[in-house]
Amino acid sequence: MTALSLFVTASGTEIGKTYVSTGLIRALRARGREVIALKPLITDFTDETAPTSDTALMLEALGREVTGEAMAELSPWRYVAALAPDMAAAREGKAVPYDEVIAFCTRHRDAAGDGTVLIVEGAGGVLVPVDDTRTMRDFMRDLAATPILVVGSYLGTISHTLTALEALQSRGLDPLAIMVSETPDAGIPLQDTCDAIRRFTGDVPVIAVPRDDQDAFARLADLVPA
Repeated sequence: MTALSLFVTASGTEIGKTYVSTGLIRALRARGREVIALKPLITDFTDETAPTSDTALMLEALGREVTGEAMAELSPWRYVAALAPDMAAAREGKAVPYDEVIAFCTRHRDAAGDGTVLIVEGAGGVLVPVDDTRTMRDFMRDLAATPILVVGSYLGTISHTLTALEALQSRGLDPLAIMVSETPDAGIPLQDTCDAIRRFTGDVPVIAVPRDDQDAFARLADLVPA
């Protein structure tokens, strides 16, 4: 038996994937669960951004020291430009080695003990390109991972959320949950947005994620199979 694989994705960029990833990591660890977290592809990564990067925040949530070696372990493919992975790699004269990325995540999953949860955080949204022909959606499918879809609470998020959900479900990827991460100064009550989204999501749980409120991650952890 291998680890349960979860893939944190989003309806867009700068929505709150890392906030949800780290919140879930802490909630699971508080319950005594073993957690492995990976951010295999990261962009906008420089010496200046590294200490506050998504990778560094994930290491902190895991209770690990933030070092260059540890960051390389979680994020082997790091690119400078703040672009989609394929575009950021091309700026450096490279191509994302898709098969190697999948193999890297699979090795971690297969080496984990029973009951371990592998959390992989994507880059950008559901259909962000990884290479010339494949997107984050392909990444999830090839890893056989269950998505967690993170969306915002801004005006327009309902359409973006349902579009992302349809893109996932059209390939047989049913999210564990939709996490509605509160958008600062959205001007729309968070719960109203959740209620509107929930009308269209069927059996997929919709969880409100207010800023600085960790209760949402306990509710998400409740959904993670033992």
